[in-house]
Amino acid sequence: MLIVTGATGHLGSLIVDRLLERVPADRIAVSVRDVSKAADLAERGVRVRAGDFTEPDSLKHAFEGAERVLVVSAAIRGGGALTANRAAIDAAREAGARRILYTSHQAASPTSLFPPQKVHAATEEHLQHQAVPYTALRNGFYASALGPYLGAALATGTLAVPQDGPVSWTAHEDLAEAAVSALTEDGVLEGITPPLTATDTLDFADVAEILSRITGRTITRVVMDDNEWISAVVADGMPRSAAEFALTMFAASRNGEFSATHPTLEAAIGRPAKTVHEVLEAAVRSR
Repeated sequence: MLIVTGATGHLGSLIVDRLLERVPADRIAVSVRDVSKAADLAERGVRVRAGDFTEPDSLKHAFEGAERVLVVSAAIRGGGALTANRAAIDAAREAGARRILYTSHQAASPTSLFPPQKVHAATEEHLQHQAVPYTALRNGFYASALGPYLGAALATGTLAVPQDGPVSWTAHEDLAEAAVSALTEDGVLEGITPPLTATDTLDFADVAEILSRITGRTITRVVMDDNEWISAVVADGMPRSAAEFALTMFAASRNGEFSATHPTLEAAIGRPAKTVHEVLEAAVRSR
């Protein structure tokens, strides 16, 4: 069985959809926390079982018959994410998986200014010690992360955020296709991959210019002081902890952590990667 965790999330659901285009449904299994949210997959012939990284015993049943397991990184802040990722990797090994895949990040590093990258680096290290063939998919920074900033920019004509740096924003759809290639083909993506990114890097000034072209209105990029930005977004209702976490992304980007690009993603999917313009155009149209 080809097993995908987190199959009801944004990336996981795209992976399963594309996987169904390549292999019979009876070869696909998903591990999800809430099986009711995966009822549509069950109707399509996918094996759906409950599995929770924070309850490792549940993964024994969810991973039964594993040939390859794709561990979609846990969306938990703090040390809990690393513990959860390790539990899923251990369970995949114990289930007899012949390859374990993990959705890492292009900037995985124990010294990153963006906390999730420290988790990814530690998870990769754990993965390397399993004596099982593995793939750490070093995904580019999700372009959908720009979404939360669009509302205010479109409403006010101002994209006011802290100083940032170049980021190789990459579409979920492209990363899903790469993951499916790694799940179904030998020799495509193995070990710790190069950065799986789109071909260009853009900062928020570039994003403002793209939004201006898409909308036909002038969207001005304004650089805010870090503390002023936190105060502003907290006043607008964002929890302070969330604001402080978001700020670490800006700090890491201006430190150059997300500026790498590499042709591996396009080689894996066999076509040009989606551009930020395409992603933003779709996002604006759907609002």
